[in-house]
Amino acid sequence: MIKLLLEILPIAAFFVAFKLFDIFIATAVAMIISLLQIFWLKYQKQDVPKMQWFNLIIIMVFGGLTLVLHDKSFIMVKPTILYWSFASVLAISWFGFKKNLIKAVLGKEISLRPEVENAVWFKLNLGWVIYFTILGFLNLWIAHHFSEETWADFKLSTIGLLFIFVICQGVWLNKYIDHDSTKSPS
Repeated sequence: MIKLLLEILPIAAFFVAFKLFDIFIATAVAMIISLLQIFWLKYQKQDVPKMQWFNLIIIMVFGGLTLVLHDKSFIMVKPTILYWSFASVLAISWFGFKKNLIKAVLGKEISLRPEVENAVWFKLNLGWVIYFTILGFLNLWIAHHFSEETWADFKLSTIGLLFIFVICQGVWLNKYIDHDSTKSPS
């Protein structure tokens, strides 16, 4: 639960700072929070996930460009770059190297029925590729066709969209879980 809160903290802090000040202050706040998260994990002697390092690099580059050039378009395109990067990594790892990163992350926690296992992991991975691709297009569309305020609201709503997507996947995935292998022996 704490990990989830840490992951959404920069978005929430950005949103609050945006509502109280402007997009430039919000960008600086998100950059600072993202950096502090890394320092906190290092201070706690915890490993920093690669995804968090990548997010830090993206926020520092696009946030830095936003602040230095005083151009909000950089921070507004940043989520799309992040989403499409995730989609690309998932797609390339599967189609290029036959490595399913979703299975690598969740496979230890979820035991699927052997007769459907490969197909289900493929569909789950593909679902994430599609989700991140669509989210990236949505972000661009909203950033270019709606107000800055609407874009910020959408950015915050992606937390809820992610939650809904994960719940839907869990419901779908439950049909394929090998419940016999998760039961403890009598």
